[in-house]
Amino acid sequence: MWTVAPGAIAGGVPTLETVEVQAGSANLIGVAASATEGTVSGRQLATRPLLRPAEVLETVPGLVVSQHSGDGKANQYYLRGFNLDHGTDFATWLMGMPINMPTHAHGQGYTDLNLLIPELVASVRYRKGPYHAADGDFSAAGSARLDYFRSLPADFVQIELGQHHYNRLVAAGSRPLTDGGPVLLGAIEAAYNNGPWAERENLSKLNGVLRLSSGSVDNGWAATLMAFDSHWSATDQVPRRAVAQGLIGRFGSLDPSSGGRTRRASLSGEWAESDASGRSRANAYLIDYGLDLFSNFTYAMDDPVRGDQFEQVDRRQIVGAGGSRTWFADWAGRPVELTLGSQLRHDHIGQVGLFLTEARQRHAQVRSDKVDQTSVGVYGDAQIQVLKKLRATLGLRADQYRFQVTGDGTPIGAANSGRADAFLAAPKLGIVAGPWAQTELYANYGHGFHSNDARGTTIRVNPDPRSAEFGDPVARVRPLVRARGGELGLRSAPAAGWVTTLALWRLDIASELLFVGDAGITEPSRPSRRQGVEWTNLWTPLPGVSVDADLAVSSARFRDTDAAGARVPGAAGVVASVGVGVDPGERWFGGLRLRHFGARPLIEDNSVRSASSTLTNLKVGFRLDRRITLSLDVLNLFNRRVSDIDYYYESQLKSESLPVADIHAHPSEPRSLRLGLRVAL
Repeated sequence: MWTVAPGAIAGGVPTLETVEVQAGSANLIGVAASATEGTVSGRQLATRPLLRPAEVLETVPGLVVSQHSGDGKANQYYLRGFNLDHGTDFATWLMGMPINMPTHAHGQGYTDLNLLIPELVASVRYRKGPYHAADGDFSAAGSARLDYFRSLPADFVQIELGQHHYNRLVAAGSRPLTDGGPVLLGAIEAAYNNGPWAERENLSKLNGVLRLSSGSVDNGWAATLMAFDSHWSATDQVPRRAVAQGLIGRFGSLDPSSGGRTRRASLSGEWAESDASGRSRANAYLIDYGLDLFSNFTYAMDDPVRGDQFEQVDRRQIVGAGGSRTWFADWAGRPVELTLGSQLRHDHIGQVGLFLTEARQRHAQVRSDKVDQTSVGVYGDAQIQVLKKLRATLGLRADQYRFQVTGDGTPIGAANSGRADAFLAAPKLGIVAGPWAQTELYANYGHGFHSNDARGTTIRVNPDPRSAEFGDPVARVRPLVRARGGELGLRSAPAAGWVTTLALWRLDIASELLFVGDAGITEPSRPSRRQGVEWTNLWTPLPGVSVDADLAVSSARFRDTDAAGARVPGAAGVVASVGVGVDPGERWFGGLRLRHFGARPLIEDNSVRSASSTLTNLKVGFRLDRRITLSLDVLNLFNRRVSDIDYYYESQLKSESLPVADIHAHPSEPRSLRLGLRVAL
């Protein structure tokens, strides 16, 4: 783990001890390197009502998970004044495998967590800001590492039934292969859901996991095989005027053939060993991935006859590996940890394409490319106990990227082919003072980055046949975009069972460059600055009872001068949440969560804004006996009629002669009930 505490002795040498953190059992004072990192345990997740698998990430304070399309598509994420789109600037790993997809057909850093089985999640370890040397691409705003259990306390079968034809089956179990030998864990998930939409979602999902492991996270190994397949129909965001005019209902669609199919299969391995001299880690993974996504956001603006539906295609194989070694040392009587690590990833993208379609039938091509993208990262840091009440971390990370883009056989495809290389070095610094009276102070500074779509690094001409600039020269983009951030923080345990943190932060990004997936071109955006304050609280008044309350207030502004305005569209100014989890181990258990998602500017001059939304979810469970458990989730408890997401742009209905600028909204799902039955085997 990345958390350390001073004062341990290993083989007579003072070291910074590795600490296995269980949320609620440690306040992280003397352990954490910043005020905005933490770990959430699987036990806490068990009392959280979840609408979608990716809402596991809402355990990260201030992070919001929403959706603007069908539930088979990656979610939309918001954190620290970012509309992170589908994952840009927030890095996510599952059992050591990166989830973010660079040079993706739909969006840079695409993070699809629909493959997650929440019942298997053992921990979520998160940290914010570009202050940590082991975090590379997409981690400017933060990162999360999710891990599955290596063994289960009991095998189980779980059945869930709910409104809108919601059905879900999960079966999981674990067994040692021999006495004291490796443990084999297996799980399968099958789900179907129509949702509240006028056009049935027909979401069908099949998911499987096999994990063979021995030992623990810090001393042991694990090999994991995963397979996931899903297909669905989608109700994308719709213009408010279409609802106001009665053309469709609030849950209606203007293109019932939108939707998609995705699949992912992976084989991964992890190994770790710790002893008196230090610790070593290594991991490797192989991923096969595919996506066909059909969307229609503007309806009849580009093609009044066939409509504006388009298909995005992604076919790739990913291979990667990483390793690190930490040495425990003594520097003039002061404990020191020295860590060196490396990470390698290669994406062989056999096809990343954009096609114009009608009812999922292709009638034109915008572009289709093959891409080979390779990244190598090396990093090192030194954690030093400078004084009894002062410790510091010095880090440096260096990343080298190579992009090779091969277009199709057309002249424009050939013109946009090519190779690009990029290098970036990122220093890191952290200082921790204390503790005094169960309080520590933190100062952190660091550089980070996100990569841009490889196609933007080699583009020369506009490939979009719908555009008036078709074939015109287009400027290339910077392959790697630097971010620079700083943070001042405090962590305190002012009373028994209560931990509170406070952080002031700032993050600058050189340019919010964006590959526009539905146009096939890259548009450079403007340099930006985000800053804010975050306050988190966790209170455990009684065993098995936890109360958490988080508040994040942020400001997002472009740093240059432009007549369009200075606001960053989609950036939430306020995010707040309050939750209660109760599970003393007796018959009754449950959880109640309230999440407030603040209003957001939808255009640079702030003349159009989204409304805020507040949603409440409830879980109540009852154990009939040691084997049988009943649960009820009530999602959107108060049936709030709010939006999951809002955009402002031009679209044109088939009845309109000209495009109209309008707010396009995707509604939150109405109150729905889900009943669960879990039987321990």
